[in-house]
Amino acid sequence: MLDNTVWRQYHKENSFRTYIAEFCMIDEIDLLVEDKELYSALKAKLTKKELKLFAMDTANVGDDVLKKEFSYDDAALEKAKFKLYKKLKQDKTRLGFRESSRNREG
Repeated sequence: MLDNTVWRQYHKENSFRTYIAEFCMIDEIDLLVEDKELYSALKAKLTKKELKLFAMDTANVGDDVLKKEFSYDDAALEKAKFKLYKKLKQDKTRLGFRESSRNREG
């Protein structure tokens, strides 16, 4: 399950749940139960570029590799990371990852 995802290119396991909880400041128990649903919500909230940056950055890929991959200079990389993690902390993003929000949508 979820073996052919951007996440799995940089991580051996589907550990995105832990990182979402950490950066969105949500308890893991409050996140969507199914990994597939949670990953779909993550893909829906982030652009492809942001998702790849999130996967690579949390896998501790070096900044030099990130700059080369995304054609960024130092300032652009820092700005992209800042925007990514700011986006993850926003309520409109965080709510999409919560199990309780799924129950309200239906």
